Amino acid sequence: MENLYTEDSIKTLDWREHIRKRPGMYIGKLGDGSSPDDGIYVLIKEVLDNSIDEYMMGFGKEIILEISDKQVRIRD
Repeated sequence: MENLYTEDSIKTLDWREHIRKRPGMYIGKLGDGSSPDDGIYVLIKEVLDNSIDEYMMGFGKEIILEISDKQVRIRD
């Protein structure tokens, strides 16, 4: 029996399902956290950059960055 690629082979995903299934399309390589270009660092940098941008535009008084065992918290 031959596997055919047809319209029935296509599954439509909502945006959350798509991000969960293919996170690398959004944040680059997932990695294990040992490389500075692993996706987790891309996400942290994006959140921190956004906080800095808002601060520079006058929309905040402080940025709080907390780093503990396997956890990063950024508040603005």
